[in-house]
Amino acid sequence: MNTTDMNNMSETMRFNLHRLNLRSLETVDAWVKKQLFVLGQARQIDEANVRLVRHENASPAYQVNMHLVTRGPDVFAESRDHTLRAALVKAIDQLHAQITSRAAKRLQSLKSNIKAHRSR
Repeated sequence: MNTTDMNNMSETMRFNLHRLNLRSLETVDAWVKKQLFVLGQARQIDEANVRLVRHENASPAYQVNMHLVTRGPDVFAESRDHTLRAALVKAIDQLHAQITSRAAKRLQSLKSNIKAHRSR
């Protein structure tokens, strides 16, 4: 992803990243933004709220919550794992599955409408 694309994304999508018991890591922030940019190519994302939590006395210790505000129904994901990276990957995979599932349903509906129109 080039810098121009990232700048365009920041103009069209509001990105909120909150951390609890975690320090800020530019590499993690950049990776999350990149993944959301990729998802944004399949569905417009107006706002992304990401919450990263490290539970000190729990196992698995890392929790990720994501809420994407879109023009249609909002998309949510929550995951937990023993590493932050694994929890992030799980959450992104959940979002991707939801977005592609909704796109497939819209496409199927469109195909059904075309078939119904042709049979008249």
